[in-house]
Amino acid sequence: MKIIKTLTIVFLLTAIVPVSAQTADEIINNYLENTGGKAAWEKLQSVKMTATANAQGMEIPVEVYQTKDGKQLIKINFQGQEITQLAFDGETMWSTNFMTLAPEKSDAEATENMKKQMKDFPSPFLNYKEKGFTVEMMGNETKEGTETFKIKLTQEPVMVDGVEQPNVSYYYFDTENYVPIVAESEIKSGPMKGQMSVSTMSDYQEVNGLYFPFALSMGGQGIQLKEVFVNPEIDSAIFVFPVSEVNTETITEKKE
Repeated sequence: MKIIKTLTIVFLLTAIVPVSAQTADEIINNYLENTGGKAAWEKLQSVKMTATANAQGMEIPVEVYQTKDGKQLIKINFQGQEITQLAFDGETMWSTNFMTLAPEKSDAEATENMKKQMKDFPSPFLNYKEKGFTVEMMGNETKEGTETFKIKLTQEPVMVDGVEQPNVSYYYFDTENYVPIVAESEIKSGPMKGQMSVSTMSDYQEVNGLYFPFALSMGGQGIQLKEVFVNPEIDSAIFVFPVSEVNTETITEKKE
């Protein structure tokens, strides 16, 4: 796997438009071009990522699987125990209960909201108009000590406690490199409701012609990618909610 730790060559070859003249579409087009090209992103069918999450002084191995048709799986290895943090096969969303270590299906509202995220692969900005999203240039802002373009992204509304809520997030694109380095969205429920959830992205590296951020933080938790596999063969069975032997026996007995 060829990995290049800088986008300098790509940026030097990119035509630079004056900062003050940038539109949202120009920024997005430059972003897609600088990270591999729109055509290459459109051909992406699946990715597998291995990473390490740092939590409370511990390094936790993480594996992430995503496919173009919206399937997702995030699993961790915690103290030798494999735990599914999120799985979605396009219809059913589920995870491992940390107390019982048994698989549990998510509620109907969370599942329906997940279905709306199926358009986000590999980026919500790729063909955003066809997806029914809108973008708006909000001006310039300094983030992480870097001058950025602030882009407002509006996606399909989500349901929160049975009430439809706007689905708005803000992305901050480095004005030099045209890649997002910060993303913000409002927390809709829970004890932190009304506060902003902040994610950061940096250390963009090339994998098979596409650039991915290898250093991320989400909710204050640092994540360092180790490897990214482009278009790997993924068995769809890994996304499916597992049926236990006990449940299978119960169903068989009822049929008899």
